[in-house]
Amino acid sequence: MYEAATPSPHGPAASGSAASLAAEAAEATPEAFRAALGQLASGVVLLTAHDPEDGPRGEDIGMTATAFLSVSLEPPLVLVSVREDSRMEEALTRVDHWAVSVLGADQRQTAARFAMKGRISDRLLFADLPHHRGPASGAPLVDGALATVECRTEQRISAGDHVLLIGRVLDARIAHHDGGPLVYFHGQYRHLD
Repeated sequence: MYEAATPSPHGPAASGSAASLAAEAAEATPEAFRAALGQLASGVVLLTAHDPEDGPRGEDIGMTATAFLSVSLEPPLVLVSVREDSRMEEALTRVDHWAVSVLGADQRQTAARFAMKGRISDRLLFADLPHHRGPASGAPLVDGALATVECRTEQRISAGDHVLLIGRVLDARIAHHDGGPLVYFHGQYRHLD
C-alpha cells in the first residue's frame, strides 16, 4: 500500500524531479548574462605591469578593467579579473608585481584606448599617456588618476574564461583633485552627476 505524497512547501517540483534537475542544468546565455550584469555600475581602472623580459629595456603593458574590488583590509588584498590567454594574463604569469590606476571621469579616452581590440602597441599608447613609474611595482601609474594601488600577486584562480588575481597591496595613494570617477554602465563609460 502506498502513502500519499505530501506537497513540498517549496512548490510542486519535488527535489530530484525532472523539472528541478533541468533547472539545475540550465545556464544563462552569454547575451542574457551580459545584459543582466550591464545593469551593475562599476568603476574603471587601468591595470598595468612592466615586463622586463620583453625586449632590451622591457615593455609596459596595460588593459582597462571593470572587475576590480577590495577583498580584505588586514592584510590589504584586492582582486582583478583578466581574460585567460590575453597578453596581460600571459605577462602576469612571469611578473608578480602590477598596479591599478583608478580612472577619473576625465580619463574616458584612456579607458577606451586600452580596451580596444586590435589596438596599436602598448608602447605607443604609453608614449602618449602622461604617467610615472610606481616605486613598489615598477608599473606605469596614470598621472591624474583618482587613486593608485600597487600590488604583488598572492594567488591566481582560474575561473571560466578569466583568471582572478588576488594581490597584496604594497602601496596605495589618492590624488588631490575634485574630479569624480569614471563608471561603466549599460556598456558605456559614464560619469556620476
